[in-house]
Order: sequence, then structure tokens, then C-alpha cells
Amino acid sequence: MSNTKQSAIDLKQLLSNAQLPALPQSAISLLELSQNPRNGPAEFAEPIETDPGLTGQVLRFVNSSYFGFSREISSVKLAITLVGTRTIKNFSLWSAVFSLMPNPKCGMLDLKSLWQDSLRRALFARIMAKHIGFKATEEVFAAALLQDMAVPLLAKEASDRYSKLFDERAKSERRLSDIEQDTFGWTHAEAAGMMARQWNLPEDFAVMIESHTEIDCCLDEMSKSNDKSEELGKIIVALSALLPSAADSQWNEFEEFESAYNNIVLKGVPKLAAVLAQTDEEFTEFSPVLKITSPKMSLIDYHDQLTSVAN
Repeated sequence: MSNTKQSAIDLKQLLSNAQLPALPQSAISLLELSQNPRNGPAEFAEPIETDPGLTGQVLRFVNSSYFGFSREISSVKLAITLVGTRTIKNFSLWSAVFSLMPNPKCGMLDLKSLWQDSLRRALFARIMAKHIGFKATEEVFAAALLQDMAVPLLAKEASDRYSKLFDERAKSERRLSDIEQDTFGWTHAEAAGMMARQWNLPEDFAVMIESHTEIDCCLDEMSKSNDKSEELGKIIVALSALLPSAADSQWNEFEEFESAYNNIVLKGVPKLAAVLAQTDEEFTEFSPVLKITSPKMSLIDYHDQLTSVAN
């Protein structure tokens, strides 16, 4: 273990000093509404319509090629009726959280790549959930999307330390979470879990976020659990975290990813290449809505690079 841990930073104190901003009232209202299954499109439309910026984002989202409706949707209530309350709630949550994240100039941190990674992982997680038959597809989508939300905040609050961590990650090809654990005794996943709880997000959501760096533990817990569906959400999000970063030219965690993927796939789930290709396709359709540019390499590019070397 690295001897830098002797100067570890207290995570709770760090987040306290950061003065985590409050979620917008529209996002809080949507989360409160989601606690009552009786609430429908009419109730969910109200807090969105009080926020002009969010209204515009939701309508652009629903009118994107990702959904492919034949006519333009101009009503928030109709938009929610067509794509579902969970989809709109989680899209609104993502928009709210990302609007609060700082843009620190910290070493080799590339915020553009982080947003690309977040969207690609979220789409992969939703695709996997659908193929496996995990019902909470929008929950794993949102958890995968927000799994790295603590990184910009941590980089802003501890810029000197994180500059060194980002440099070490680039040179050593180790996961950022492993370097954080050795250095501080905690990871950005734990920080994100704390942030989720401070914002009063659902507990199962916070657990999926804070577990995204622990694929082996998640798989072990599933093997011991009588109700394996309870662990699948955590595993899907943790699996998405092993996808390559858009900032890297190589997929350093491919063997770990492939092993975990083969561990959870069930009969009828497409081969890995097909799932990666589907993720690439959905990214191309979805990214313009969030104003995220496409990475230099697609997931299939990484996969083909590795399989051609193996052959």
C-alpha cells in the first residue's frame, strides 16, 4: 500500500468544507412525487413546468431521435405519458446534478471525457438491465450516469492531491479508485454515495453508486444471496464502471470486465460485441440531446483492438 496514506484527507470533512449545493426545487419535487406510485404525468409535469430551463431540456430530450416519435411533442404532460415518469424523473435528476458540478482545472482531469464516460456507462447499464430482465432499468441508468459525480467536486476541493492522482493513473494504468484507496483510505464512489444521501436520494440508488468500484464484492454477495435480483442492480452499475474511459487509448480493465460479464450473462443475452455495438449506436442517438460529443474511439473500436491482438 502506498505510504501517501499517512497524509490522508478526511472525506466527511472535505465534503462538509465543499458546501455541497442544494438540488433545484424542481428535482426535489420530482423525487418526492416518485415516492407515491399514485402520482402520474399530471403531477410530475407541474414542477417541471415551473422551471423553464428544465421544460426545454425535457422537450428536447423527448423529441430527440433516440425516441423517434413521428410528430413533435410540445406538452410536458404528454412527454411524460409517452416515455414514463421514471425516465423523465431520472433525466431531470441528471440534468440537475450535472448543472451543479464544478469544472476544476486539475491536472489531467478531462471533464469532457468524464461526461462521455458517464453517458456511455449509463446506456450500457440500461441495455444490460433489459437483456437480463432487471426491471429497474431507469434506476441503473441513472446510477451509472451519476457514478462519477463526486470526481469534479473532489478535484476542486483537493486539486493538488488529485492532480497527482490523475497523473499517476495515466502513467500506471491503475483505476482511479484503487489509487484513491491507497492514498486516502476512501474512493470517489464513497464520496458520491455520501452526496446522494445528503440530497436525500433513494437509499438503493445511493448503494448502487457507492458500490460501482467493487465488482468482485458485488458478485460474491450475489452468489450468497437467496434473492439474486437484489444484487443485480449493483452488479450492472459496477460492470459499467469497467468500460474504457474515453480519455484512454486502451481498455485496461477488459479482462476483469469480460470475466464479470460472462459471470452474469444469462441465456438469450447477446454476445458482448453486440451489446457494445448497441451502446455505441444509442450513444450516437442520445448524446446530441445532452450536448455531449462522441469519443474518439467507440466501444467496438476498443473491443476489436483487443480481440485482433488476441487472435
